[in-house]
Amino acid sequence: MKRVFSIFLVLSLFLAPLAFAEDAAAKFPEREIRIIVPYDAGGASDMTSRIIATGLEAALKGTVLVENRSGGSGSVGMTYARESAADGHTICYIPVELVMQKILGISDLVPEDFAFIGRLTEVPAALTVKSDDDRFNSVDDFIKYAQANPGKVTVGNSGTGSIWHIAATRLEEETQTQFNHIPYDGAAPAVTSLMGGHIDAVTVNPGEVLAGVEAGKLKVLALMTEERDTVSFADIPTLKESGIDVVIGGWGAMGVPKDTPQAVVDKLSAALEQAASTEEFKKFIAERGMIVHYMDAASATEFIDEQAVFFNDMLSNMDLD
Repeated sequence: MKRVFSIFLVLSLFLAPLAFAEDAAAKFPEREIRIIVPYDAGGASDMTSRIIATGLEAALKGTVLVENRSGGSGSVGMTYARESAADGHTICYIPVELVMQKILGISDLVPEDFAFIGRLTEVPAALTVKSDDDRFNSVDDFIKYAQANPGKVTVGNSGTGSIWHIAATRLEEETQTQFNHIPYDGAAPAVTSLMGGHIDAVTVNPGEVLAGVEAGKLKVLALMTEERDTVSFADIPTLKESGIDVVIGGWGAMGVPKDTPQAVVDKLSAALEQAASTEEFKKFIAERGMIVHYMDAASATEFIDEQAVFFNDMLSNMDLD
């Protein structure tokens, strides 16, 4: 009898957490969900998060808010999300910069701090200048001027160690030029500074400069992609077409604190896939110079781990001064 009771007790202790997790998932969400965006409003991460929030609301039948917490090349917002309650009610937009934080000494953030619920997009880079800047009417003009004036061309990015900083640095390395890199708390303020004439160029996502291009204030000189963007920038050449072998860009994923119950992670992952599958989302992303490339939780986790290895190898041989 004692043996039967002992077995029953062990099974109860084993099954109780599973039952609790399943119950938590069944009740989820119990209140509003927040998506933490680690950059200022108006950039690619912010735009993506706001359109996906609408899709998540439909899938989860609850309220999903977007909250911008910028600073530290994304570390402020991601750290805040990492330290939030692991109950699924705080989601973080995860940019490629997550995998670079530790090697660059920006923060102690690592991919293992999060349980990823999916990857959403690929985010290419575009070399962009003011439309009335007669010095730069082509990539060739830009590079020749930079070579003749080392350290004088100011290029804005979304923070030291950000993917857009790395994009400009790769362009420097490939063309043997020297830029003056100017960091901002996200791409949006960098673009605003460019339009105001405070810097000479930016290397950010095409969607982040699209409004300025359409308003006649900015011009894109080249995309840092393998092929042209046939949707929004069909007339813009790639750097490779100009003989510069630089292809680089970011990506956007979503994650929750690492100890979030698996049943909740699964529910969020299913909701994210539903939100990313809508024609509204696909059209919105394509029109802003990004690419929809959804990955489920398992695939996203594997991909991000691989990216950590790739960028750590790259950055160990790169001078980001």
